[in-house]
Amino acid sequence: VIQDKMKEKAVVSDKLREFFSAADTSGDGFVTWDEFEEILKNEAVVAYLSTLELDTSQSKSLFDQLDDGDRQVSVEEFVRGALRLKGHARSSDVVAIMHDCTKVLKKCE
Repeated sequence: VIQDKMKEKAVVSDKLREFFSAADTSGDGFVTWDEFEEILKNEAVVAYLSTLELDTSQSKSLFDQLDDGDRQVSVEEFVRGALRLKGHARSSDVVAIMHDCTKVLKKCE
């Protein structure tokens, strides 16, 4: 069972990396809000993310939850954040709280 979960996570991570590559139209290794917003205009992309259990209905909130505060998302931020957000709304709420805590900690340092 554990191996199945690990394989599933690896497959989803690969799919998320593919999405990220498509979204990174500038090719700089980061996705900006503008790039993210643009790719979410494609209904096939939204459907694809839905199959990964990612809710794009509040895309700005989703981007902000993935972003560490520099207004762009790296592939690592995207995959890590998307895996945390994958699933039920409760997960999204927890990630939002974690994200806010990280921002506060950075300001305190």
